[in-house]
Amino acid sequence: MVTKKDDIHGPRPPSNEAGRVLGVGLQFAGAVVLFLFAGRWVDAKLGTEPWFLLLGVLVGLVGGFISLYRQLNTPTPPKKAEPRAKR
Repeated sequence: MVTKKDDIHGPRPPSNEAGRVLGVGLQFAGAVVLFLFAGRWVDAKLGTEPWFLLLGVLVGLVGGFISLYRQLNTPTPPKKAEPRAKR
């Protein structure tokens, strides 16, 4: 018998886990884009194109990957059971 929490493929992942993974992915992309633009700005000021842009992308990738790795390897704390209402 299929319940609300199960479908034909088995149990669904909790929505908070999906949100956590989505947030980590956006954080990774944000780090890369932030350091890309920072490197581009430094190159424009110093006239050293494309070296700081490449360095910024590399720093963003490494920093984003480290953050991604740490957050996804940290176990999520179990949810506390909510007390049932007395009848």
